[in-house]
Amino acid sequence: MKSIVIHAAHDLRIEEHAVKTPGAGEAQISLATGGICGSDLHYYNHGGFGAIRLKEPMVLGHEVSGHVTALGKGVTGLNLGQLVAISPSRPCNTCMYCLEGKQNQCLNMRFYGSAMPFPHVQGAFQQVLVAQASQCVPADGLTAGEAAMAEPLAVCLHAARQAGELLGKSVLVTGCGPIGVLAILAARRAGAARIVATDLSDFTLDLAHKLGADQVINMANDANGLAPFTQNKGTFDVLFECSGAVPALTAGIHAMRPGGIIVQLGLGGDMSLPMMAITAKELELRGSFRFHSEFATGVGLMQRGLIDVKPLITQTLPMDQAVEAFELASDRSKAMKAQIAFAD
Repeated sequence: MKSIVIHAAHDLRIEEHAVKTPGAGEAQISLATGGICGSDLHYYNHGGFGAIRLKEPMVLGHEVSGHVTALGKGVTGLNLGQLVAISPSRPCNTCMYCLEGKQNQCLNMRFYGSAMPFPHVQGAFQQVLVAQASQCVPADGLTAGEAAMAEPLAVCLHAARQAGELLGKSVLVTGCGPIGVLAILAARRAGAARIVATDLSDFTLDLAHKLGADQVINMANDANGLAPFTQNKGTFDVLFECSGAVPALTAGIHAMRPGGIIVQLGLGGDMSLPMMAITAKELELRGSFRFHSEFATGVGLMQRGLIDVKPLITQTLPMDQAVEAFELASDRSKAMKAQIAFAD
């Protein structure tokens, strides 16, 4: 079978790997679709992000779906040929954090396509993938592309949980890539009354507006675009910071009202903070890292038509055009979510 492997920045290769058979409690999946995530792009464009660097070749990918082709001993609840969304989250379920119900903080996490540990955790961009049955969520009624969006949606559902009560709240979203736009969808589903979104690209902002943002601001064209929201100590109850960029975070903080909550999703390395503003406004800063139980919740929301991710899928290219897909996904003037089709 073929896999998509990153060796160094801009050194992406399609390589042959052996097909594995499922063991007890596992399922073999014929991969259908994989979405290119921001972390995949960091590995492709920069060889890593922050202190996390590639130290050996690594199969990329963690936003995937496929069809069940074989089941290991003892597996129930899955059927041959069934479309499943595959969670990349594989906690140990025995460490102190797993036992506290914080599986996203697992001390022994094996998250697909991660260079955090060494040896690296190989990713899911493989034509045939063997996964734990517990990772596989039936996605009946969805397209393979929609099912592959369960992972980024889960990230945003977890962020919404971190934010707490959103009913009737005024929300600011900074950064309108896939995570930012999905955060808009999640906040609206949770009852946010007003959502304003900022970015540097008209392409992404147009989609953010179509999918639920009440107002969008291109900060590249108007660096003071949030100034009206800073009146009377600020406007927004909640900030979802999805860019990982210091200017976006700083501008967002100044537009927050006292007692507001900042949820940091964007990963851009270490960031400096305007601590005086945070202190004087008595703001709460909350991190949001990955997800766990929210993965199945996201699949269910899509199946019931409560969240529609289809408009985010802007391109789907075949596996043999993987390099072109990564280049396209890197162009925020053309792509929101670029996906790769693994099936012939």
